Amino acid sequence: MMGEHSSKAYDTELEGIRSKVLLMGGMVETQFLDAMTCFRIGNVERAERVIAEDANVNQLEVELDDQCSHLIVKRQPTANDLRTVMATIKVITDLERIGDEAAKIARISKALHARGAVTLNHYEMVRNIATAASDLLHDALDAFARSDEKQALQLIAQDAVIDHEYRTIMRNLITFMMEDPRTISAALDTMWVAKAIERIGDHAKNIAEYVIYVVEGKDIRHTNRSASTEASPE
Repeated sequence: MMGEHSSKAYDTELEGIRSKVLLMGGMVETQFLDAMTCFRIGNVERAERVIAEDANVNQLEVELDDQCSHLIVKRQPTANDLRTVMATIKVITDLERIGDEAAKIARISKALHARGAVTLNHYEMVRNIATAASDLLHDALDAFARSDEKQALQLIAQDAVIDHEYRTIMRNLITFMMEDPRTISAALDTMWVAKAIERIGDHAKNIAEYVIYVVEGKDIRHTNRSASTEASPE
């Protein structure tokens, strides 16, 4: 009876943590989408809200880390239970870093539009990669919520597409700067935004990899299995 009670208590506490992780995931998703809107239209007030929201995300990271630590100490989970807690801690870290990248995009957006004239279509340069990263993040959180390792494995390949798009953006922006020096300032800002989006894709891929680690007990980071899922974009 004591074992059953302890198990139920552990499950209840873990489910509470997972619910808050998904809440945090929703927060950073919104941060990212709002940051990209700021980059597109230059809404300073919205940019300020995105930046301010990062403090809430950071606070939630601290609270969740503390809850996970207490769960390990109190319940002393083993095997798959321990993997679940450890992977959840890593997911929390990646979500916090996504929030950081979103805040970075918002700050760049403020600076870009504050300077006035923009000499290239900066948003269109990154629209496709932003959509891909947003979709990857959403689907990775969905796979985490449902512990769907098959979906998670499929998602890993999408990060290769984002990386390919990022390299294409870099080449195009360098060309613009060489051909028209008036584009240099806006192009550099767009480069930083593209890099932030690429990093968001990396963090979303990490979340997918943690799902596989929890379900299968295998760490596929930096392995051939992870690489084998990556589609080589033409």
